[in-house]
Amino acid sequence: MLKIKVYNSEGKENGEIKLDPKVFDIEVNPVVVQQVVEAHVANKRQVLAHTKVMSEVRGGGKKPWKQKGTGRARHGSSRSPIWKGGGVTFGPRKDRNFTKKVNKKVKVKALFMVLSDKFKNDKLTVIDEIKLDNRKTKDLLKVVKNIKLDDKKLVIGLEKKNINIQDSAKNIENIKVMPADSFNVYTLLKYENLVLTKAAVEKLSKHFL
Repeated sequence: MLKIKVYNSEGKENGEIKLDPKVFDIEVNPVVVQQVVEAHVANKRQVLAHTKVMSEVRGGGKKPWKQKGTGRARHGSSRSPIWKGGGVTFGPRKDRNFTKKVNKKVKVKALFMVLSDKFKNDKLTVIDEIKLDNRKTKDLLKVVKNIKLDDKKLVIGLEKKNINIQDSAKNIENIKVMPADSFNVYTLLKYENLVLTKAAVEKLSKHFL
């Protein structure tokens, strides 16, 4: 059975907690993890570049010059792609779709793989609870320093949203605070360490299993 030490906000050991092997003892398959990450990035991608085709360019309704007798090549419109300021052939369009669909079960499996990897590589820390009476960055930093992670990039997973803790972390570049049921593979891989409250550990099993 999987067990991990629990620390209090002062950095002192405060017993142990059992971890669900279905969540924290999964064999990692890099292909599955990569598939989920690629889908996450693709689904966040904004389609900004957009060029106009010939029918969308302004002007050019009149034939530039008569068909014959000028000695110049024949043209029907200055909106033609071969003219400066004309339409663009095969240019980027805003109706492009980069989204990728990944099965929900695959997403959850990849998440468990990342959580398992954090546990196996000692990148997971469990704290009994985090209490902040005010929205003060220094108070959160004190807790992080007590558990000796003040020099690490980390995600703090909570049972539910906590405005005091989330606002206290806004000015800290290396810390991300989020509810455990909002975890995604991309964010957990972006940050080296993971800190979970005891309640968040239980929430993971209840929410995703």
